[in-house]
Amino acid sequence: MAIHIGEQELLSKAEAFLQEAYAELGKSDLLQQRLTHVADEIAATGTWTPDSDELIHGARMAWRNSNRCIGRIYWKSLKVVDARNLDTPEAVFDAMDEHIAYAFNEGQIRSVITVFRPKRDQDEFAPRIVNHQLLRFAGYTQPDGTCLGDPAEQEFTKHCMSLGWKGEGTAFDFLPYVLRWPGFPEQWRMPSIPNGVRVPIVHPELDWFESLGLQWYAVPIISEMMLEIGGIQFTAAPFNGWYMGTEIGSRNFGDINRYNMLPAIAIRLGLDMASNHGLWKDRAMVELNRAVIYSFEKTGMRITNHHEAAELFVQFEESERKNGRDVHADWVWITPPMSASITPVYHRLYDNTVKGPNFYYQDPCIGKLRFDITPGCPFHAASLQATAQKPE
Repeated sequence: MAIHIGEQELLSKAEAFLQEAYAELGKSDLLQQRLTHVADEIAATGTWTPDSDELIHGARMAWRNSNRCIGRIYWKSLKVVDARNLDTPEAVFDAMDEHIAYAFNEGQIRSVITVFRPKRDQDEFAPRIVNHQLLRFAGYTQPDGTCLGDPAEQEFTKHCMSLGWKGEGTAFDFLPYVLRWPGFPEQWRMPSIPNGVRVPIVHPELDWFESLGLQWYAVPIISEMMLEIGGIQFTAAPFNGWYMGTEIGSRNFGDINRYNMLPAIAIRLGLDMASNHGLWKDRAMVELNRAVIYSFEKTGMRITNHHEAAELFVQFEESERKNGRDVHADWVWITPPMSASITPVYHRLYDNTVKGPNFYYQDPCIGKLRFDITPGCPFHAASLQATAQKPE
């Protein structure tokens, strides 16, 4: 049976993945038989289906290849849940609840990915989880244009409300799941939130810090990205590691376009904010990050700090090189957003070439593309087609 042009591209990607994966899994003696079977399957159906072992190792390879992740040293420990048999929104919602419960693990966070089925020929659109993360706080646009809650979630919050969801109207309301599944209308359901997943943010020395009313959730579960393995695109595949403190303290709480807490903290610290010469932002950020790490540890939640994470990334680099693999990384993302120059990754140069399998941003179901995930971005799904003929 003849292989067509699009099928030939898919076969090339499948072969490249299988050759690498089977060598790593010690199954090289089975490779030729598997390649023949995959070629026949693509010729007959236009696609191929990774088996369970291939899916597991492919997902782990995708984490290992994730240019923007500093925590890749743990890639071998990723738990892979094969949920490709699920085909109703209710079953998918239940699987997402199970993902949260397994990942949270009463604070001893475990890395896990749940892989749902890819798009089929008869599908009008690919399966998608509309949420940026399975757990995320709402952002309510106020009449004066300000935001109550997370400004990054304003568009999604409006969308959820248009579907009939209504939150309590606080700065830390969990958003619902929203699912677009082929053959069904778009629908939502509230997550099953484990007890203790909310972490109140307090400070080890500053008693007034608690009055800020800050809190965050214990586990970040990215749900908008696509997992690509051997040319197969899994458009719904939520995954998580665990938090590095600066992700919350410096970015979620510190960014001016997020919760923007540095001015409020600086005021309570009695800092002179009239000039940047006194480094009031830096001093406020340090105390905010101290509070985040202290609060997670106080409540028994797994978290790492940016110094430890950077040192472990260097160990990951050394381990990969011993195994004959180059480490690709996006320096801007690998370098922590606080005290960058006193971490070892700051002083290193990285090749930012994207290698598959990997995770890719997708066009959002609602709202606009972020500046760093436009189709020209090497981490956008469109880049797969643009680089299809280029060797890695």
